[in-house]
Amino acid sequence: MNKKANKVNDWKYPRKVFLVFLVIIIIIFSRYCFIALSPSINGRNIQTFASNRNTVSKVLKANRGTIYDNSGNILANNVTSYTLIAYLDKSRSTKTQINHVKDIDKTAEALAPILGTDAENLRQIMQKGKDQGKYQVEFGTVGRNLSELKKAEIKKLNLPGIDLEESYSRYYPNGDFASYIVGYAKSNEYTDKTGKLVTTIDGELGIESKFNDELKGTDGYQRYQQDRFGYKIPDTKEEKIDAIDGNNIYLTIDSGIQRFVETEIKAIESEYEPEWVLIEVMDAKTGDILASSASPSFNPNIRDIKSYENPLVTKVFEPGSTMKIYTYMCAIEKGTYNGADTFKSGSIQIADATIRDWNNVGWGDITFDKGFEYSSNVGVSTMVNEFINGDDLKACFKKYGFGQPTGIDMSKESSGNLGFKYPVEIANAAFGQGINTTAVQHLKALSMIANDGREVTPHVVKKIVNPNTGKTVYKRKVEKTNRLIKQETVDKIKDLMYNVVNSDDPEATGKRYKIDGFDVIGKTGTSQIYNEKTGGYLTGDNAYIYSFAGMYPKDDPQIIIYAAVRRPNVGSSSVLSGSITRLMQNIAKYKNMFTSVTQNNSSVTSVTLDSYTNKYTKDVAASLATSNIQTVIIGNGDKIISQYPNAGEKVLSYDKVFLITNGGEGIMPDLTGYTRSEAIYLMKALNINYELTDYGHVTNQSIKAGDMVNGNTVQITLSE
Repeated sequence: MNKKANKVNDWKYPRKVFLVFLVIIIIIFSRYCFIALSPSINGRNIQTFASNRNTVSKVLKANRGTIYDNSGNILANNVTSYTLIAYLDKSRSTKTQINHVKDIDKTAEALAPILGTDAENLRQIMQKGKDQGKYQVEFGTVGRNLSELKKAEIKKLNLPGIDLEESYSRYYPNGDFASYIVGYAKSNEYTDKTGKLVTTIDGELGIESKFNDELKGTDGYQRYQQDRFGYKIPDTKEEKIDAIDGNNIYLTIDSGIQRFVETEIKAIESEYEPEWVLIEVMDAKTGDILASSASPSFNPNIRDIKSYENPLVTKVFEPGSTMKIYTYMCAIEKGTYNGADTFKSGSIQIADATIRDWNNVGWGDITFDKGFEYSSNVGVSTMVNEFINGDDLKACFKKYGFGQPTGIDMSKESSGNLGFKYPVEIANAAFGQGINTTAVQHLKALSMIANDGREVTPHVVKKIVNPNTGKTVYKRKVEKTNRLIKQETVDKIKDLMYNVVNSDDPEATGKRYKIDGFDVIGKTGTSQIYNEKTGGYLTGDNAYIYSFAGMYPKDDPQIIIYAAVRRPNVGSSSVLSGSITRLMQNIAKYKNMFTSVTQNNSSVTSVTLDSYTNKYTKDVAASLATSNIQTVIIGNGDKIISQYPNAGEKVLSYDKVFLITNGGEGIMPDLTGYTRSEAIYLMKALNINYELTDYGHVTNQSIKAGDMVNGNTVQITLSE
């Protein structure tokens, strides 16, 4: 009996232990079942948690499309840059290999000189990330947009846990070159839904902005499973959608002509210090914008922008007397104009205002044809009283494209303003005051004259190509309107514009734009500048915008040019003439126009100048001679210390390149025949004091060629 009782008591303790373990097992099993069957634990989706822990998702960045000129030269493209990353999690490392930042202090000290920052700053970033349990950290702006050279330097350090993530930034290889047309795109950052920093490149000006959607492409992605060391697990499911690169855009810009334009812009800026200047060149038959430049401009790589007004399509201003082309055109088209009729020039009373000719006294009784040649304000004011009325004038201006967008493929195009109603406003509008226009409106309106009464729509995009397929998805078509004016009107306005430039009459306003054999036709303009603060117009000798609208050759115009300059330091419409005539000659040589005039059918080539500083004079002269470039050597030194034009600028065969040598300091060169800008450059380069008189080319100098200057000021006389 006692033995049996003892046996029962012996089993009490094991039974209790068994029951305890059984309860624990049941709890664990229940928890396991709950975890296995429940979609979420403590408010967290367990499947998503596990997936996120083991799944890697990478964005495959689309390459932003490249922007080219009309010959395939790159104007904007992507360049690779790198972002520095420090991995802090020990789980990346194994017993045999360290894959995380183990020594923060040593790593910071090694990276600081390369990144150009303080080591303590880098140390704090890594230490803070480690304390917060972060898997990896970045280093802010000092660790982004790193170049290939920086990448190589960092890789050479062989630092554990340091890696570089590839990214892209936008680059403009020509810097300040057609910058308002190309525009710019910049990197923008935002945080996505997962908290990851995402970088995009977005256009903000010019073609980069207008065609941002076409250029940016579509990002792809890659998703796969990784192990605890960050490596892809073999034979696991992988999802991948390739990125679709953005389209490439080919512009109508001709880089050769663009460089000629930019050279003249810089010459005007240097010599006349205007508030701004713009020059636009268009193919008269197709509407292709071949060149567009302005000052002040900007370098899209550093975005040193002073004005966001695109000079071609956004900048509006009162155009002045170039509008007389269209006032005359309106009267001729109506059939009421007779160029042989006369009027009394000088002044005319319109309502309570007196309108005067630009010389204040006029030329007595002259014909309306002469009125156009002399740019008479009284002439067009008389015309809107006798030949046409205000409604006719406004209807004509609108018909010719003013007061409305041209349809050019650029963003933020301005419409201008034709807000004239009362008699004085109508008379002012007839000669381009009190209304606002854009440069591209003038180019489009001038194309009527070049195309027998039909306007062409201006374009800056030649074609768009899909780089993924190689197919052209857009190609510019020549878009012409119906005939807007009769052929007789075209012929008459051509004759009037021809006489402005080519007449023997000394009073013709465009004589400075004459080029023998080129048959240039055009019209000059001078407009007062409205003062928004006072409500009147600015006063002073140079308080004007001077402009020129022209084309050549007369019988079948190929090139249209529009140029304007605001408040140069010389109060004269001639400030544009030297640069524009030089530009027209360079374009003609470049395109082999007027071959009998431009070097007797000889081959004309374009040459980009190198830097000749410290090179031997005879070697440079011989090298340039092979391209038929004329060298003007100043001094008798054996090496070159300065040059004009500068390195990087383009010149044509038979142009001049001035080489300043290290010998003959203080000796006066022969300036005879030099242009104003050439004479100024040489005097500055030789450190000779000078004073200029009149315009055109040098005809006289007070210190003879070969004489010593001895600190004196040379008086330089120019004339046509």
